[in-house]
Amino acid sequence: MDSIRDLEELLLVPEEQPPQTAEGNCIRIVVLKQFRFHKSLCIELYDAPLTQAGKIRNPLSPISAADAAQLADNEVDKIRFYAAINRFQTSPANSITNTDIRSLRTIIKNPAGLRFFYHDPEFSENVSAGSLREVQVGGLVEKLSLHIYKASPFYRVSPELELCKQKFHPQQFPLKYGLFLLQENQLMLAANLTVLKLLQVFATRQHLQLHEDQFAAFEEKILSKLENKIRVERHFIELAAEEELKEAGWKGAIERLIYLADLGQYVTIQPMMRYGSMEVPLRSKKMVYLPDTKGRLLAMQRDDAAENAFLAMVLKQHPHFMEQLENELPYFYLHRDRFLDEDWFLEAFAQWRAAGISIFGFNQLKENKKSAHKGTITVRVVSGLNWFNVKINAKYGDQQASLPQIQKAIRNKSKYVQLDDGTLGLLPEEWIERFSKFFFGASVMGEDLVMPGTRFEEVSMLFAQEELDEDVQQKIRNYRERLTDIKSIEPVPVPSTLHTELRHYQKEGLNWLHFLHENEFGGVLADDMGLGKTVQVIAFLLHLKETGNKSTHLLIVPTSLLFNWQVELQRFAPSLKCLILHGANRTKKTEEFDQYDIILTSYGTLLTDITYLRRFQFGYVLLDESQQIKNPDSQRYQAVQMLKSKNRLAITGTPFENNTMDLYAQFSVVCPGLLGNKKYFQDIYSTPIDRFENRQRSEELQQKIRPFLLRRTKEDVIQELPDKIEQILYCPMGEAQRAVYAAYEKDLRDYLEDKLEDDILRNSIHVLRGLTQLRQICDDPRLLQADQLQGEGSSKIDVLIEQVQNKSPRHKILIFSQFVSMLDLIAIELNKLGIVYETLTGATKNRKAAVDRFQQDAEVRVFLLSLKAGGVGLNLTAASYVYLVDPWWNPAVEDQAIDRAYRIGQHQNVQAVRLICPGTVEEKMRQLQQSKRELSAGLVQSGKAFFSNMTKEDWRTVLGG
Repeated sequence: MDSIRDLEELLLVPEEQPPQTAEGNCIRIVVLKQFRFHKSLCIELYDAPLTQAGKIRNPLSPISAADAAQLADNEVDKIRFYAAINRFQTSPANSITNTDIRSLRTIIKNPAGLRFFYHDPEFSENVSAGSLREVQVGGLVEKLSLHIYKASPFYRVSPELELCKQKFHPQQFPLKYGLFLLQENQLMLAANLTVLKLLQVFATRQHLQLHEDQFAAFEEKILSKLENKIRVERHFIELAAEEELKEAGWKGAIERLIYLADLGQYVTIQPMMRYGSMEVPLRSKKMVYLPDTKGRLLAMQRDDAAENAFLAMVLKQHPHFMEQLENELPYFYLHRDRFLDEDWFLEAFAQWRAAGISIFGFNQLKENKKSAHKGTITVRVVSGLNWFNVKINAKYGDQQASLPQIQKAIRNKSKYVQLDDGTLGLLPEEWIERFSKFFFGASVMGEDLVMPGTRFEEVSMLFAQEELDEDVQQKIRNYRERLTDIKSIEPVPVPSTLHTELRHYQKEGLNWLHFLHENEFGGVLADDMGLGKTVQVIAFLLHLKETGNKSTHLLIVPTSLLFNWQVELQRFAPSLKCLILHGANRTKKTEEFDQYDIILTSYGTLLTDITYLRRFQFGYVLLDESQQIKNPDSQRYQAVQMLKSKNRLAITGTPFENNTMDLYAQFSVVCPGLLGNKKYFQDIYSTPIDRFENRQRSEELQQKIRPFLLRRTKEDVIQELPDKIEQILYCPMGEAQRAVYAAYEKDLRDYLEDKLEDDILRNSIHVLRGLTQLRQICDDPRLLQADQLQGEGSSKIDVLIEQVQNKSPRHKILIFSQFVSMLDLIAIELNKLGIVYETLTGATKNRKAAVDRFQQDAEVRVFLLSLKAGGVGLNLTAASYVYLVDPWWNPAVEDQAIDRAYRIGQHQNVQAVRLICPGTVEEKMRQLQQSKRELSAGLVQSGKAFFSNMTKEDWRTVLGG
């Protein structure tokens, strides 16, 4: 049983009771006393009941300060208050430290609002209600000074205490617990250890007396240290008069300085006042002494008002500084990481400098390369010829941040810019964001940022109006007005040497091209097919020549269009001297180019000849069917970029084929910088638009390119167009195809030369067979089925398939040929490309099904028709393009074929295109047909009837004889 009782006493824990609080008619008090066996200060807490008169009475209940802190409800000041009491409640202090003084200062602030008492041991050794004397606390003994008088051979050092603006000797008040002065009913704490030591020294003596032999050592070892903490007045040194200060070289200037230094993991901030040549720590009480002209020391009064204002400014910069006023250090301090936080020191330094305070030692701090200055930036945009010069002045104190260094920092995503003195200037977030926009699409030239004029809208958005020169503002207004409304552009005269009439919208196109030229802008002429892009460009080139521009221009076109351009230039502008740069025998002497207005070449030839073409300075580089360079990674694109020219123009009916990178490629050539670099364009526009169909980005892109892209559709200018537009597309033969044609042409010519005119008429069937063979060769030599003479390839198929690829995504197309075997060859190419088509020939059994499928099925883009089977009786209004692969001799038959699309129910303009091989029977017959059209109108019903009117001379003309 005894063992059980023992276990019970060991294991049973008394039930925990909550800490006690004063309740009812009871208060908590603070009692100051001495430890029983020590003279050290002891501070205790008691709960004391009150009499009806409000006086404390027994019994007093001692309270643990640690327990009281637990009930402080997370009130930081109260927790600190009780923790400080606990320090003096539990263990006596052998000697008072700075930490003890700070704890006592916390206690006398009394955030808990308790009443204070001190214990009178003469009444009772133990604490009881009768032994307690109530006192007021809260005052600090701070203003204690030493006054030194000289009466040879002695110096007398006397203390002086200032309380409530009155002067006392410390002996006039008892020193309680070696820490407090008791004045009447108030306990006043020594503010720091220095004051405390002096109070203790002079508690038992009126003054100190030293022989003059001892004074020098006393001054060096004691006074020099004390006067940093208290005021020391040497009454044997006279206070200088104003005149004496002037004679001593004092000019009345007071400088405020801040010295910074490393201290372990901290940085010290020491404010100093400079009086003449003497620097005095702001937190010291040192007097200022200046030697006069005779070597005597003169005392000078410190400027208390200026120093207090300086101190107040420093204290405002950080809450820790106010707390540090309680210590005796001559400096303030912050942890290194907190001090080097740019959000703090840059703002603090800026305020100090603005007040005229000098700062020293910042860049001597260990491993610190930061600039001590906030950056200041000024921006000014001035006008160039076709660009804007952005003058950026970014300064950090007296250091200039160079534009290349800023660009490097932005590129490296760094928030610091390297300065010439080796320091790093902070780039604020708003600067980084703004500079990033500045550098996009612009070039750094020296200390200027050059932005192309094409970005005039962005310039107006990037920069505040006050940053733009008046010339810049006017230029932006002019660009905005003219390039957003083509009708507002001032007209230029149509060139007198242009051999055609321009329609109204074509004149506007000429005006637009001239406006771009005047402002040195490139652009994209993207009118719909059939609206006369070619004639507008030719008119513009004539305009340049007539207005004194002597430059040679490079016109680059697909190989299939070389002959077309040659014909159009000769037709509309015979005064323009044109050099065809194509074929094996082409010149490679660029020095000959100056003799010509236009160098006409193909994209293929450009790739071959780029090594020497890149050396010539062209006036304009003109890119026909500019979608040929839609891939910025292609050799064609890169070759075009190598060319040197004053300006560039793109010409295309389909600027956008597959995705937005098509636009980027073309505009990066004609309007460099408008859309930024490739990666930027992909990130900002291409991916959001092509992959995610971002409408906002799409609208932004349209807004950027709209001023430099002119696109009119047939619907836009329908009042100026015929419903049916006809044109000829020339298809020059390749060498192999031409060789086959030449052989057959010679045979037919030799036959005609041996016959009289009557014989020719009687044997016209033989002539017609020979002409048919020549026409088949123009289509494709494979139609002859003559193995020994087959050529390689067909220029017509090449040109036609290129046209179909460009047009079929947006238009349905009819393709007519007299030869079904030609339709079969075309079908092979369409199958390779995956283009869905329908076919109708004499062998087609269900004509209606074929027609309905083409008319109604959106997947079917092309209809292949034989001229005989599909030329009449069909309604094919789904089509807007008609290609006549091998034009028939009778124009009425061609018209009937075209009218399959151009008929009632058609809501689109119809584009009719005849494919003709130049220098062949097709071209000659076309010319002869035009001359006989009026005579044969209404009579010609067949090719045979047409030929019956031809003479032997006509045949020679057809065969080129």
